[in-house]
Amino acid sequence: MIRDLVPDDLWARIAPILPPPPQRRNRHPGRRRTDDRTALAGILFVLRTGAAWRDVPRQEMGLLSGVTAWRRLRDWTEAGVWPRLHAAILAELRKAGLLEMDDCAIDGSHVRSLKGGAHTGPSPVDRGRPGSKHHIIVDRKGTPLAVSLTGGNRHDVTQLIPLIDAIPRIRGLRGRPRHRPQRLYADRGYDFDKYRRLLRRRGIAPKIARRGAPHGSGLGKTRWVVERTFAWLHQFKRLRIRYEMRADLHLGLLQLACGIICLRHLRAAF
Repeated sequence: MIRDLVPDDLWARIAPILPPPPQRRNRHPGRRRTDDRTALAGILFVLRTGAAWRDVPRQEMGLLSGVTAWRRLRDWTEAGVWPRLHAAILAELRKAGLLEMDDCAIDGSHVRSLKGGAHTGPSPVDRGRPGSKHHIIVDRKGTPLAVSLTGGNRHDVTQLIPLIDAIPRIRGLRGRPRHRPQRLYADRGYDFDKYRRLLRRRGIAPKIARRGAPHGSGLGKTRWVVERTFAWLHQFKRLRIRYEMRADLHLGLLQLACGIICLRHLRAAF
């Protein structure tokens, strides 16, 4: 079961970037520490099934409890493991010629928040119930490049520049790392001249639909991939509804899911 949840290729990429385990006491070491791969399997079980932490199958996985997996998620999120994993796989994709960053697309998606916490707010599309937003920027093929989390009442355009700046410097080829698209596609929610100017200052041509203009601009032929990426993300059932009160843990699960999606693209090419 553990190998099904944590395949060898995923484990080979995560293991080198995990922080070292804390040193055990000599006289009273306590219980034996659950190994990292088993704990990661518990995290991925929750991410994929949407189950509560207490419902993680302990005997089948060899976990002390689901809380053990939650604590390891907390520690690895605080150590910045998930963004490093995502950036490393993006570099592999670029080396293999599988990134098309000239054209990128951006959008946001609402999710309900059941327990509140930071980065929640009254959702205008869910009768004012507490919610959060996933914001994502993808390449021409829908490969996620960067992701962020805000309250459900935040406007999508507020995350345009932060997401552009959050794209990691993607290595993999000789020369300078790539971290800027040439063109950015977005829907009418991003139609503000201020943000067009900010994009042009960064050398990015804005391809943003105009409010009030009739449909049929043709931008959707490129922009649709971001909607498909949201569908891929929401196949991870834990991301369909936000259960974590801590915003950093929900964002950590979101970043882990992005890394897995990138790894799937890499597998499909070989």
